[in-house]
Amino acid sequence: MGPLISCDDLPVTSSTKPPTEPTDHQGHTGHDHAPHEPAAGASHGHAHGHSHGHGPAAPVSKHLRKVIAAVLIPFAAAVFIGMAVLWPGGAPAHERTGVGFDRQTQQGTVVALAKVDCKSVNASQVPPTGDTSTPEGREAQAAQTGECKKATVEVGSGPEKGRAFFEIIQPGAPRQLEKGQEVVVAYAPDAPRDLQYSVIDVNRKLPMALLAAIFAVAVVVVGRMRGLFALIALVVSFGILTLFILPAILQGSNPLLVAVIGASAIMLIALYMCHGLTARTSVAVLGTLASLMLIGLLGSLFIDWAFLSGNTDDNTGLIHGLYPSIDMSGLLLAGVIIGSLGVLDDVTVTQTSAVWELHQADPKMGPRALYRAAIRIGRDHIASVVNTLVLAYAGAALPLLLLFSIANSSMGSVANSELVAEEIVRTLVGSIGLVASVPVTTALAALVVSADRPGPEASGGPAKTGRGGRGRRRKR
Repeated sequence: MGPLISCDDLPVTSSTKPPTEPTDHQGHTGHDHAPHEPAAGASHGHAHGHSHGHGPAAPVSKHLRKVIAAVLIPFAAAVFIGMAVLWPGGAPAHERTGVGFDRQTQQGTVVALAKVDCKSVNASQVPPTGDTSTPEGREAQAAQTGECKKATVEVGSGPEKGRAFFEIIQPGAPRQLEKGQEVVVAYAPDAPRDLQYSVIDVNRKLPMALLAAIFAVAVVVVGRMRGLFALIALVVSFGILTLFILPAILQGSNPLLVAVIGASAIMLIALYMCHGLTARTSVAVLGTLASLMLIGLLGSLFIDWAFLSGNTDDNTGLIHGLYPSIDMSGLLLAGVIIGSLGVLDDVTVTQTSAVWELHQADPKMGPRALYRAAIRIGRDHIASVVNTLVLAYAGAALPLLLLFSIANSSMGSVANSELVAEEIVRTLVGSIGLVASVPVTTALAALVVSADRPGPEASGGPAKTGRGGRGRRRKR
């Protein structure tokens, strides 16, 4: 990665202020920037034409850049060496089971739709006892007396493209088909010919692609170049997830080790790509790394202590059945680490930026004063982020919570069930990491920015006088 050179330390070629107005707290005039002289030390509120969008950033000395590089370069090298050693080369092949997501699928189209009597097509049968007091019995009786639909579906992909089959849709089915609708069909080669194809879902590619395009346009229009780099970082993050993390876990590598290395690579690439190769970003990286380590330690401790297996539903059961060597509790911990990374980035970058801006507004503030001022900002951020994280998990588990509510289960029994306990551990461990990231990152940023004393290489060499007759003030 080389020495960390702040993009905010590059020369500025334009200024929006008149030449005679000072543009930094050291008395620089708007026209007297030497070839290597930064305008990054501009006083709070002055606008400049440089391109990093952090706001004006104080110049960082060469010595401090070397210190930060000495910490981050070995870490980055270890991360990418780890990726090279654990690189899986693709997911391992296996015999398809035909269960759940592990099915052969093709595309299809509903070409015809006709109404038929449910009884005539044996859509459902009343229980042999004739008991309709149960929900299943009542549904079966309603299905026999209702009006069903017979859909003709044409296979649109695969070796049997153009083949047609029939699908019966009951009146109470959650998914109702329409003529011309694109669908996803499952193919079971070992089943009787008339039962080899069945509709399992609708094709949502067009609305999903359109929504993604609207999102991308909105990010670029509002964020401009920063938004474009954020989208590129997002693509890189998904690339690491799908090409490294998932296949490496399937190959049998330790899920925790893979998650730590993958999350660290995502963090390094995303933060530096979105926020620039600056000392400010480097401090955010260090704060994020410290918080991820805390989340990993706490998650490992409480997942073991609470005896969470990570195998709680059909999907995890299928994974364990296909790949028994995968450590499911380690997979759960890996999910906690990766899920916390995105919010951690937001918190650490915000806190680091707050410290830098406060230092520029009042360069005389020491590390203790900077910390006290920035931590007040961090407390507001903690309150909103933790609430967001908890509600996000609660929203995802809402159907499950409704089932417990219907069963009149007590809060203690609900929390004790493994399915809910996993979400509680995931939420609380991630939230503890987020809370800890605020004081840790704030303290790091306050110490770094206060310890920095830009020398001649950062301040443009010997003092000289501009047209306004104002010499440089005494350096900090």
